[in-house]
Amino acid sequence: MGVKSKPASLVFQVSAGGVIFKKDNGVHVCMIIPEGSSVLTLPKGLVDTGESPEVTALREVKEETGLEAKIIKKLGEVSYWFYIKKEQGENVRCKKTVHFYLMKYIKGSLEDHDREVKEALWLPIDEAIKKAEYKTDREILKKALKEIEQLHEEDL
Repeated sequence: MGVKSKPASLVFQVSAGGVIFKKDNGVHVCMIIPEGSSVLTLPKGLVDTGESPEVTALREVKEETGLEAKIIKKLGEVSYWFYIKKEQGENVRCKKTVHFYLMKYIKGSLEDHDREVKEALWLPIDEAIKKAEYKTDREILKKALKEIEQLHEEDL
């Protein structure tokens, strides 16, 4: 008889975030560096129970960057797998799907970001595409750039 092994634990998470932009001597986007990290990434966070991805995206952008924004359109979703270490030392496989939205900056100050973020900063979009740590962020930023280039002047 073979050894019985329990099935691997799987967790599914849904997050939402945004590419917040402003036109100021070219197009700039807001990126964050999370606390305890040196990774340059887009603001995003877990969808709370009963919350829509759009509401989550706006909330997370405000919390992580200090900025208020208006959603222009959905950019798409990205999914990826990673491992979470549980208290018992067990590694749990997690699939995360992140809904991303193109957002126009309305108001706010980068100094007002929450303590989960070491730094929030504006970067020219071309520089953000080059410096973003994750491939999925770079792909979303490229989609955002294409969408921004197609916007009418009154939407910028």
